[in-house]
Amino acid sequence: MIENPKRYTITAALPYTNGPIHIGHLAGVYVPSDIYARYLRLQRKDVAFICGSDEHGVAISMKAKKEGITPQQVIDKYDGIIRKSFIDFGISFDNYSRTSSKIHHDTASEFFRTLYDKGDFIEEVTEQLYDEEADQFLADRFVMGTCPKCGNEEAYGDQCEKCGSTLNATDLINPKSTITGTTPIKKETKHWFLPLDRYSDFLNEWILVGHKNDWKPNVYGQVKSWIDGGLEPRAVTRDLDWGIDVPVEGAEGKKLYVWFDAPIGYISSTKEWAAREGKDWKPYWKDADTKLVHFIGKDNIVFHCIIFPAMLKAEGSYILPDNVPANEFLNLEGNKLSTSKNWAVWLHEYLIDFPEKQDVLRYALTANAPETKDNDFTWKDFQARNNNELAAIYGNFINRVVVLTHKYYNGIVPQPNAFTVIDEQVLAELKAYPAVISSSIERYRFREALGELMNVARLGNKYLADEEPWKMVKTDPERVKTQMYVALQIATALGVLSEPFLPFTSKKLVVDMLQCNTLTIGWELISKSTELIKPGHQIGQAEILFAQIDDAEIQKQIDKLEATKTANKLENKIVEPQKTTSTFEDFSKLDLRVGTILEAEKMPKANKLLVLKVDTGIDVRTIVSGIAEHFSPEEVVGKRVTVLVNLAPRALRGVESQGMILMTNNAEGKLVFVNPDSDGVDNGALIS
Repeated sequence: MIENPKRYTITAALPYTNGPIHIGHLAGVYVPSDIYARYLRLQRKDVAFICGSDEHGVAISMKAKKEGITPQQVIDKYDGIIRKSFIDFGISFDNYSRTSSKIHHDTASEFFRTLYDKGDFIEEVTEQLYDEEADQFLADRFVMGTCPKCGNEEAYGDQCEKCGSTLNATDLINPKSTITGTTPIKKETKHWFLPLDRYSDFLNEWILVGHKNDWKPNVYGQVKSWIDGGLEPRAVTRDLDWGIDVPVEGAEGKKLYVWFDAPIGYISSTKEWAAREGKDWKPYWKDADTKLVHFIGKDNIVFHCIIFPAMLKAEGSYILPDNVPANEFLNLEGNKLSTSKNWAVWLHEYLIDFPEKQDVLRYALTANAPETKDNDFTWKDFQARNNNELAAIYGNFINRVVVLTHKYYNGIVPQPNAFTVIDEQVLAELKAYPAVISSSIERYRFREALGELMNVARLGNKYLADEEPWKMVKTDPERVKTQMYVALQIATALGVLSEPFLPFTSKKLVVDMLQCNTLTIGWELISKSTELIKPGHQIGQAEILFAQIDDAEIQKQIDKLEATKTANKLENKIVEPQKTTSTFEDFSKLDLRVGTILEAEKMPKANKLLVLKVDTGIDVRTIVSGIAEHFSPEEVVGKRVTVLVNLAPRALRGVESQGMILMTNNAEGKLVFVNPDSDGVDNGALIS
């Protein structure tokens, strides 16, 4: 861990431009990294907060094929949507670049060439999967098959999303091309490999020994598992038609593999920023006094903690990350977020339904952040966080302070009189909060830090509730001046400390309402001074910081997700193909009657069978039905059913079954009775 760095390079995972940004991305990567960058700026640190669109690789090609457009059209479309979402939610990148830019192509090519010239790659001819019908080699994501480790039949060629195993496409059982659906063949092709096994000792010493005590357990554990399992050479090139050309002779038609190209995007984006700002980019990547921090999701741990560091080590002139505080995944209403299934809350759609409530979402996602384990976002929790915390605690305190200041002093900060012991205790406690919040942020515990921020609002509420200036003003108006002065100091500190977490609220509170400057006050002044806002200062009018969110608004979001779930079921519904054609005479042989189940009991020693007594209108007969795993005996008594009465009797476990009850399956796979739904249909009525 670097102590007292001269500068900070903060990177946030480059989002794929094959779709918009959803709350999982925001919670896992972009809000935590933004909190960290904003906090450091308030500390007056030298910060480069870097990101950009990841615009190469098979995900882009797949999207282009699906939508019938070119890869360039795909990346232009989603780069625009993603950029706007980041701006809308206050993600304060110093530079947001694109890996399709010339500066990136040049930087990635130069990086590859440096390693190539040093002899760091292994050149090897291997067998890769090839789609003969499409006449192309298949990138990993263009292959699906059965995972050899868990048996998942929908594993991709690079990873099984069910068990999380990293795979090679040639490992899959029964592989199929996602382009044509055909079974690919193996065909020889030449590629270049980064020999990760050569870096095992370095990685073991650097991470497993050097960062044992300061990296998050989920990150450290995954890295240890990989290293202990034995590292193998990893291909850095691919047979693709979209990406950066491999810059050596004999590599025609080959591109840099996206995992090699994408992290270099941090470097090229920094170069772009430095050129624009008139800075030298090199200290931010090559000076030992720079602290490099990668913010990513857990699916990128291997790339940022093993592969990219091995690349940087091989190149030789770059610093290594000081920390990689990866988050786990955020689920949505109990189910895994899925772009393909539209099971997500998209940022650009959120702002249509909740205009100007960016900070409410930032707050809810941070308060429930998946920092060490997967967590779940629910709309009810979102509502509760807004109504019971932001509105009832934070907003309530600020509203009372500003309204009372205008009511008693026409919006002018009063001159305090002598402080009581309580006043001094409250101001001393306020001074301690920046250090407490800093400690949590610098250990990447943003959820914990947010809780401490809310304790500042609680401190203010308790002070007002205990002091009751609205009563005191009638008996001791001079005392009220001190009370309101203290409350205004708390409000100002709360506004400044909120800036990393709730930037829109901070601006509205500090700049618009208190008429102050957040950066002028800064983080450290709160710890040093009891006077953040001076007597005689004119403040602005009160505004509602957090309006209540009613049940109808939340139900609308829940209904939207339920509609998505229903649509997914219909889209994925498997309809059995039509059976062979039968004649009218075949059908007329079937005697279908309306009946009622009179009695039901479980078949002894048979988990699936119920023994039923059914009134068919002709008689009361016994029918054995395999529905016991779906219905209890009590549930079926009295049910109207459709019965095939002229089915030849059959003995099941010694009980003669004299017919069959018609059933089907619903979208959830549950058995459903096929029965008459009109009143007045008697038992024995013939169905024809």
